[in-house]
Amino acid sequence: MSPSALAAFWLLAALLIAVPGADWAFTLAAGARAGAVLPAVAGLTAGYCAVTAVVAAGVGALVAGSPAALTALSVAGGAYLMWHGASTLLSRGGTAPAAASASGTWPLFRRGVGVSALNPKGLLMFVALLPQFTDPAASWPVAAQVAALGLTFTATCAVFYAALGTAARTLLARRPRATVAVSRTAGAAMLLLGGVLLADRLIG
Repeated sequence: MSPSALAAFWLLAALLIAVPGADWAFTLAAGARAGAVLPAVAGLTAGYCAVTAVVAAGVGALVAGSPAALTALSVAGGAYLMWHGASTLLSRGGTAPAAASASGTWPLFRRGVGVSALNPKGLLMFVALLPQFTDPAASWPVAAQVAALGLTFTATCAVFYAALGTAARTLLARRPRATVAVSRTAGAAMLLLGGVLLADRLIG
């Protein structure tokens, strides 16, 4: 795999990550609570690492060739986003799902894994776009190329969302009303994104 191909992939990945979506909404909701950013971003990162491993093992190619499998994953992702968005909106003060206490860090981490592993934007990157940057004639096996590209995407996500969550936490730390507003807006965004995804797959 040439350095130019890796650089091109990184640029495309960075552009996709910078576009607001489910990961953004989840990270901003986490930024509304003290101590929540680290487990949230760790969960997002772990989810993308898991997707990288699955795609590198060859499962991604099978999924890409099966419209039914892609639809099932999209529906699952949409339903999960709607559930998480609704739970954020209905929680006390609009922020409970992002709370990170001694007993709440692990659930938040699990939520992050679910958000990234079922994120349609991430699935698009891994299943449809990532294989286009591999070269069967290269000295690296295709699986190793996929792993390198997937980890590049994952590392970029980790840095970007850690910075986003930290910035949100810094700005909201002393603004309780803004904190609730941001958290509820993030919940509504996840609910809307999930609904649009479900409608697109089930009605379109």
